Amino acid sequence: MAEDIRLAGVVALAQGMAAAHTPRDSWHAAALGACRALDGSFAALSAWERELGRLKVLVNVGDRAADEEEFPEDEAYPVHQFPEITEFLHERWAGGGGPNAWVETAEGPAAGRPGYIHQRVAALRRRGRGCCVVAPVVLHGRAWGELYVARRTGDPVYGPADAEFATVLAAVVAAGIAQTERLEEARRLAFTDSLTGLANRRFVDMRLDEAVERHRREGVVVSLVVCDLNGLKRVNDTRGHAVGDRLLERFGSVLSLCGAMLPGALVARLGGDEFCLLAVGPPADDVVKVADELCRRAAELELGEGVACGVASTQDAIGPVRSARRLFRLADAAQYRAKAVRAARPVVAGREGPDDPVVRLADETSERPTGERRRFRGRREPSPPAVPPDR
Repeated sequence: MAEDIRLAGVVALAQGMAAAHTPRDSWHAAALGACRALDGSFAALSAWERELGRLKVLVNVGDRAADEEEFPEDEAYPVHQFPEITEFLHERWAGGGGPNAWVETAEGPAAGRPGYIHQRVAALRRRGRGCCVVAPVVLHGRAWGELYVARRTGDPVYGPADAEFATVLAAVVAAGIAQTERLEEARRLAFTDSLTGLANRRFVDMRLDEAVERHRREGVVVSLVVCDLNGLKRVNDTRGHAVGDRLLERFGSVLSLCGAMLPGALVARLGGDEFCLLAVGPPADDVVKVADELCRRAAELELGEGVACGVASTQDAIGPVRSARRLFRLADAAQYRAKAVRAARPVVAGREGPDDPVVRLADETSERPTGERRRFRGRREPSPPAVPPDR
């Protein structure tokens, strides 16, 4: 019967981690699943940050003490306080042993016994816990961190069989973390521009749809900046595509730096020489100021010829925005206007009076944008028939 219960615990832990969509969900599922499988009152999952020489607590679950947050921002412990991570475990592996778990108790076994860490004993006593089992999490043959499960004072003390079971659970946790890391990498590749490291058009489309839906539901301000990097073709033709790529990377860095001035802003490369910035929440004037700073910094780049920048915000006089497509079309039209007049500053949709040319262009060209863009570039072509705006 006990074996059946433990098998069910392993299955539940694996299923919980498999269902996780983010690393944080995965960490929580790991700690919670292990806590339940070991009939503990508290559990934590920590990662070994080698470059900082510390164990960083990722998640705490169960009966947490006053100083234990569920997802702590800065709970970390120097590894020299827990030498089993860097010494005891490595010595065991070097001798042919495995990364087995061990038990600590609030009574504190004799100092010097393998696994005895006085800091853990002191922590158990301070937080009203009688014992804990500590299991190293090993990923790709290296110590990744540790799984920690504790019981209250007065509950049965963990024994050798519990330590063996915790070793199995830690292996399941390691497999779940590896799966989550693979999914995160796949997600990153799917939504990231490989040259600049910024978000790509696919991610922008997804986030813009969500943002406009929030605007319709809650009235939140949504602003979109669309940029066209001037002079890229000339750089490619005269100095080669490697130099052109360097220009794209440098402008991407400038865009990222400016985007950081707006909390939560998303910066992306749409493709070719087009970039964008999506801000949800900040006032339109704040976004325009950042776009202005972007134009100034882009003009100072050694390569290229600055940037044409267009802004569209739901806070400006652009009419109702019921679709992401319309907001994008407005920002795009403003960017083409900026390029046509060689504006050194951003052009903002809806700020040139009731018959704003950018708004008119965007709404008239919902189906046929090419002709109107040529008009903005100075060509004398007949205007296409007006079509109902997509609002």
